[in-house]
Amino acid sequence: MKRYSRIAMFLFVSSQFIFSCYSQDVSFSQFYDQPLLRNPALAGIFTGDIRFTASYRNQWQSVTIPYRTFGLSSEIKFPVNDNFTATLGLQLMRDVAGTSQFSTTQALPVFNGSLRVRDNSFLSFALMGGLMQQRFDPTRLILDDQFVAGSNGSFSILPYSNQVFTNTSVNYADLSTGVSYNVTGDNTDYYVGAGLFHIFDPSVGFFEGNKITLNKKIAINGGLSSGISDLDELVLYGDYFGKFGDHFNYVSGTFQVGMMLSHNLTEDKTITGGLVYRLDDAIIPVLQLELSKFNIGISYDVNISKLVVASQARGGFELTLSYKDFLNSRKRNLQGTKCPAFGAHKLIY
Repeated sequence: MKRYSRIAMFLFVSSQFIFSCYSQDVSFSQFYDQPLLRNPALAGIFTGDIRFTASYRNQWQSVTIPYRTFGLSSEIKFPVNDNFTATLGLQLMRDVAGTSQFSTTQALPVFNGSLRVRDNSFLSFALMGGLMQQRFDPTRLILDDQFVAGSNGSFSILPYSNQVFTNTSVNYADLSTGVSYNVTGDNTDYYVGAGLFHIFDPSVGFFEGNKITLNKKIAINGGLSSGISDLDELVLYGDYFGKFGDHFNYVSGTFQVGMMLSHNLTEDKTITGGLVYRLDDAIIPVLQLELSKFNIGISYDVNISKLVVASQARGGFELTLSYKDFLNSRKRNLQGTKCPAFGAHKLIY
């Protein structure tokens, strides 16, 4: 009985949360490894020429049908000349949530151009746009007209509903843009940036005559990486997201921050540990292991939101695997190629 009470409480609170924060974008706890979801202008801000990242997230396993999110991103840099570097990227994502298997699928190419404004500083501008799809499976739902009248309070349902859904999927185009400023120093790197998502307020409603649009979202991003000894590096990340309705009326806002400490075990092996905090939602311990060109990260959300009673503080498990490298054709001339970079000063590829 207690188990069903927790589930009922979870469903009620989460429905209120979704109603007040509709059009919320999917995010990852290891958000720094999916930079295109933070700001398109963060594409290419890493040490290397190519990077591929895959992320998997499993949330709310303890209280209901789990929400599962898959993310895949890729970036490749093309130095045009000594002062300009282009980055092409692609952000793929699929999220499946709840009883109705409500899913969001996106394929978003990105172009980022980085202009060197000083010896080791770059100003980047980016555009990201592509196709999105949202859909659900109505056969998985249990609706009001399926409950049997006069069943003396017992849980009895009819095998099907008379409710007719004329549209169970919606497709739309989405466009985002961003800017960032990146500085690469001898011992410290940092960047700041801002992004604007859902520029044209795409319509995502399933029912005719009931228009629902994605709120515009403004992102402010920052990151700092500093060597604190010959073998150790301190890394900080932070994001603020603000949602805006018609005429840029403020709707809601939130932020997330992370602090990591990296230690070089050998020349090409590094271990990193830290914490991520997401406002009024979760405290997230993170552990990463970097083996040459590969990086594997695991994290777990300790839930601190209004759902903490139903979830018993259990949130979501997340796994990230990434690969980055210099292109072979450029390894012979790394000193002559100046590109935006962030962190991992001590690593040799």
